[in-house]
Amino acid sequence: MTPTSISAPLSSQQRMLLLLVTAAFFVLTAVAVARHGYVGVFTYQIATWAGMQVLVDLVIACALFLAWLWHDAKALGRNPWPWIALTMVLGSFGPLLYLLTRKTTA
Repeated sequence: MTPTSISAPLSSQQRMLLLLVTAAFFVLTAVAVARHGYVGVFTYQIATWAGMQVLVDLVIACALFLAWLWHDAKALGRNPWPWIALTMVLGSFGPLLYLLTRKTTA
């Protein structure tokens, strides 16, 4: 595999970018949940066809990531189930946290 492969370890710059994205997404999620509640976030999405499209898009993206995660975790000797469970409950936080806990390059 080449160093640019998705299975390659993360560089410190990539990890920093992922950390910033995760932190910003956490703040956005905290505000949304504080204002609408956990269930309210989903209720809002299923209220319109546009919202439903965004929700289905998120489900598809997370499912694709989980397919990759399963193989990546097995190849690295990691248990994929905690990350699958996190993704099922917290959406994109599961994949983001999985990537943040992967090995880095020097």
